[in-house]
Amino acid sequence: MSANSSAFQSTLPSDKELVLKVIPMPADCNANGDIFGGWVMAQVDLAGAVVPARYVAGRMATVAVNQFIFKQPVRVGDILSFFAHVTRIGRTSITVQVEVYAERFGSQRQYVKVTEASLTYVAIDDTGRPRPIPTNDGISI
Repeated sequence: MSANSSAFQSTLPSDKELVLKVIPMPADCNANGDIFGGWVMAQVDLAGAVVPARYVAGRMATVAVNQFIFKQPVRVGDILSFFAHVTRIGRTSITVQVEVYAERFGSQRQYVKVTEASLTYVAIDDTGRPRPIPTNDGISI
């Protein structure tokens, strides 16, 4: 790892849940040889849905990408770790913060935060309309 990239080294969060690990492949690259931002966004959306799925108890849909920051490029062979936690629960929606860390190929156990995002999911019924999120006691919020 170069001196410049070591300035970006990070530790993995202990206050968030590891919800996904994935390794991007050459088919996921753009013309510059980095991983497509859209591919990363799709993985973040999948990872972000893991935690709210436990609350929603049924169908849900992504309704907003409130913030999405690409901090560093993602490269072929990186081991990406996606961490998520709920930041807000409303009557029908849940907002989740997702952070993505890369273990660079050849530099395992050294982590670089590559992406962070905030997404909102809404609980939906069979017709696609918003529905209340059940509470722990079975009563909707």
